[in-house]
Amino acid sequence: MKYKPLSKYFYIGNRKNIVAEIEEDSVVILTSHDEYPRCGDTTLPFRQNSDLLYLTGIDQEETTLIIAPWHPEPAYREVLFIKNPSPEMITWYGHRLSKEQASALSGIKTVMYIDSLETVLHNVIINSKHIYLHLPENPRMKMNFQTKEIRLAKQLRNEYPIHDFRRLAPILYPLRLIKQTDELNMLKRACEITEKAFLSAAKAVKPDKYEYEIEAELAYEMLKSGATGHSFAPLVASGENTCILHYITNDKMMKDGELVLMDFGAEYANYAGDCSRTIPVNGKFSPRQKEVYNAVLTIYKETIPLFKPGNTIHKINSFVFKRMEEEMIKLGLFTAEEVENQNPEAPLFKKYYMHNTSHFIGLDVHDVGERHWLFQPGNVLSCEPGIYIAEEGIGVRIETDVVVGENPIDLMSSLPVEVAEIEALM
Repeated sequence: MKYKPLSKYFYIGNRKNIVAEIEEDSVVILTSHDEYPRCGDTTLPFRQNSDLLYLTGIDQEETTLIIAPWHPEPAYREVLFIKNPSPEMITWYGHRLSKEQASALSGIKTVMYIDSLETVLHNVIINSKHIYLHLPENPRMKMNFQTKEIRLAKQLRNEYPIHDFRRLAPILYPLRLIKQTDELNMLKRACEITEKAFLSAAKAVKPDKYEYEIEAELAYEMLKSGATGHSFAPLVASGENTCILHYITNDKMMKDGELVLMDFGAEYANYAGDCSRTIPVNGKFSPRQKEVYNAVLTIYKETIPLFKPGNTIHKINSFVFKRMEEEMIKLGLFTAEEVENQNPEAPLFKKYYMHNTSHFIGLDVHDVGERHWLFQPGNVLSCEPGIYIAEEGIGVRIETDVVVGENPIDLMSSLPVEVAEIEALM
């Protein structure tokens, strides 16, 4: 693997935290993600279920975890099921973990091949009263296809209809939200690689180059530095495309006098970096571009100190929305009088700032955690204000990743962000 694995004691501790929260006589069952077909007999690159990874450290397909602390047979109280690394399979697909390697990574003593799952699972469920299962829970995303987790839940409900089924997410998500030292080190490394990628890409930006050439610079530096690649589909948007929030086509020629907005991040050890920077294609901001950029930068610098325990994303948004209104009046986008008379359900600033300012970050770039949850030490969130003036072809977003604390830590504080720094870099 490209990264040094986290200590097995990290995963042992995570499982102990789960056991401390579940009902007596329970079993917890988690499964890996599917492999998704791309075409013919090829698949998309596999990415492990973040929740299973958080509890085992096993980063390969066809993996299942059973935790049954009250089972009468000690060997069945924690069981990890992995793919059988047969010589034929290894010839085709390369190295897969042996039982000994999987045990060393996860700290789980009982490791079996996946073909034993059905028999052991039945035994464990029969000796349990409650079954904890995980399904992805995100209020902003509803799964509209049958994932492996959903299929398993339906199968077990059909086979064991009078058992008590429970949701694991309300227990697991608050635990995942507080990043431990090992996790913070991985996030720091992801951010370091993200920084290196930006510095390389910024120097490559020139008029008449294509956006995808800059995307290639980002990917090259990430892979060279040991990342698995992008933590999400990168956005390299120039000119009017800077005002398209999720533009990922990256196929336009960058023109002299335009801005280019890059929203990207490296993934290291499955932990995500997330960064946005907006720079002038010709290396020099125009007076208007500088004016808009500095308005965003002012709010950005004012917001980072707010990532303290007890705050929430909703409170961050309220502060930023008010400041956006003030800065946009200065930019001449609307007047104070128009704000006084605006429809409260459709505030004027929303035309130029349509998204939220923050989301949690961790094993997923948009990690578990909701907007009303109180910040705690060890939470990591994005800070990403922006202003998008479509009629002027000017879109500016500046983003970093922040560790919550009494003195919040900007994980990309060394990355150029001032106008003079960016122009000097270019």
